[in-house]
Amino acid sequence: MAETLTIRPLTREAFAPFGTVIEADPATMRHINGGTTERYHALAEAEATGEDAKVIINLFRGSPRAFPYAIDMMERHPFGSQSFSPLDDRPWLVVVAEDESGRPGRPQVFRAGGRQGINYRRNVWHHPLIAVGAVSDFLVVDRLGGGVNLEEHFFDTPFIIEKP
Repeated sequence: MAETLTIRPLTREAFAPFGTVIEADPATMRHINGGTTERYHALAEAEATGEDAKVIINLFRGSPRAFPYAIDMMERHPFGSQSFSPLDDRPWLVVVAEDESGRPGRPQVFRAGGRQGINYRRNVWHHPLIAVGAVSDFLVVDRLGGGVNLEEHFFDTPFIIEKP
């Protein structure tokens, strides 16, 4: 029988075991370009290890998911971090899990605001992008290089996310 997951707000503290929340933080703000630009500095660090590794920037266009939605798999990237920053100011869902002996544990679901991005640390179990309500664009920073940088795990029994 599928277990229903609770959706929690995305906060820095709650997401810390998995990576970093990317959002304007007044503590990191600096004025640049003659005072005409606010720079929110060093909000996350990209990781890229392994053969011929480099950090790349992508645009992902996510189709909205239908709810209730079944979480039947998780993935992770052993050689690089992966960040997602929404471009359309729409809420979206972030699903992560602690590692339990090489497999994802019980997933946790966070509701991210349309101005909140995230940076998954290298080797963190997460579900692929979950857009909500409409097609949504995301700026994605991740790793390009040699080696197999994708590991997937499929659950015997899915977890369910009710309507966000």
